[in-house]
Amino acid sequence: MSKVSQYSEVGTMRDGRRFEIRALRPEDRDNLIAAVGRIGTDSLYRRFFAVKREFSEKETAFFVNVDFVNHVALIAVVEEDGKPTIVGGGRFIVVSPGQAEVAFAVVDKYQGQGLGTALTRHLVAIARRAGLRELIADVLPDNRQMLNVFRKSGLPVSTRRDAGSLHVTLRLI
Repeated sequence: MSKVSQYSEVGTMRDGRRFEIRALRPEDRDNLIAAVGRIGTDSLYRRFFAVKREFSEKETAFFVNVDFVNHVALIAVVEEDGKPTIVGGGRFIVVSPGQAEVAFAVVDKYQGQGLGTALTRHLVAIARRAGLRELIADVLPDNRQMLNVFRKSGLPVSTRRDAGSLHVTLRLI
């Protein structure tokens, strides 16, 4: 395991509430599944291009057991009712040398609070340290929030229309 597996930074949402961006750990499994259950139907569709509420054990293991080299996953955690609760997450998976696919999801009630921007910033920093040159994502054309997060990232962004989606490339170098 690398130091990325110990990653943790604290931030403040637009409404003043505190959050932590940290590395996903295997013991976060139930909290992660609960977070997916709290994401609205439209948001799930924008993330998975389908409304997917249940995952097989194999899919769950894939999402939770990351190596922090070729698969990096960060979560956004807030305190709700006195306990840490996952309200968002982002990850990248290396798909070819120097290039990784990136994806995000934020519980609807926390959208618009800067969590997607924070997750992007942290994943970009980790990707750069890992020597990646670009992050790619397939985004539905109506997913304005995600497209805005990419545009506001400060990185050169290119977009190409594919069948039914936009292929976005963020240049890291």
